[in-house]
Amino acid sequence: MKLSQFRYALDEKKIALHPADNRDESKLMVLNRANRTIEHKTFKDIIDYFDNKDIFVFNDTKVFPARLYGNKEKTGAEIEVFLLRELNREQRLWDVLVDPARKIRIGNKLYFGEDDMLVAEVIDNTTSRGRTLRFLFDG
Repeated sequence: MKLSQFRYALDEKKIALHPADNRDESKLMVLNRANRTIEHKTFKDIIDYFDNKDIFVFNDTKVFPARLYGNKEKTGAEIEVFLLRELNREQRLWDVLVDPARKIRIGNKLYFGEDDMLVAEVIDNTTSRGRTLRFLFDG
């Protein structure tokens, strides 16, 4: 299966930019796998699609702000770094995605924040866009 199979035109007016004033009035699309139909309902109708044997699992995790914008040492080229996971807290190592990654090489220093207060050094290339960074700061 290819990602291109999921591309389609979506009218921008149909994209919710803000939640509904009454959350239970938000739109709900119901896909009936048994008869292959689609119904358009409101969220308050969701209870109609469950019975007493169903189990509800709630996810209350939070997303941490993982995107950093900065500049490459020497050229000042703008870069975006997406923090994926912390590899080693003591050594301040992170697995990241870098964009654009093409010219980000081992040994490059990346600068972030006001007055470039946060500095990271590229210590490994993990994938075409993936890098391991060591953040150089105390605190």
